[in-house]
Amino acid sequence: MRTAERAVKDARDLHKIVSDFKKQGSKIVLTQGSYDLVHIGHARYLEAAKKYGDILIVGIDNDKKIKTRKGPERPIVPEKERLEMILHLRPVDFAILKKQTDPKWHLIKQVQPDVLIATKGSYSKKELSELHKYCGKIIVLNRMATTSTSAKIRNLQLKTANKLKRVITPKLINALQEALEGV
Repeated sequence: MRTAERAVKDARDLHKIVSDFKKQGSKIVLTQGSYDLVHIGHARYLEAAKKYGDILIVGIDNDKKIKTRKGPERPIVPEKERLEMILHLRPVDFAILKKQTDPKWHLIKQVQPDVLIATKGSYSKKELSELHKYCGKIIVLNRMATTSTSAKIRNLQLKTANKLKRVITPKLINALQEALEGV
């Protein structure tokens, strides 16, 4: 199946797809995230998630949802590119964009996966308990990269700031000295 066919446009369509696979006896796995600047941790995580079932569905936060949660400078990569990148990863069978306006746990309630995969810290113990109403099983995985996307962005910003400091500071001092000498 081509990548474009695996990008589900609407949660109702996904519900139908899931129903058909469940009728065939397939075990459905669902996971969700931002997947901004897709990196090795994402690939490892999705590979680990796929091991818990037959069909892996990935919910991807849309741009507005990410901006609200992570700030106006995010995401780095637009939603359509993130969706396509995730669909190019071998373990992923289907993906769907999650809208900021979707009600809480909308995708989870629509899919009602056999297995929900989450990362540590995504849900409180109380939320995990509530989620069992909609999921057969919940697996909490550790993060699988040494740094998150947010940390990678911060590192890049710090390196850029330090480089600017090294390059611009001496030039500013020289310019100030020249200006003061002319006074």
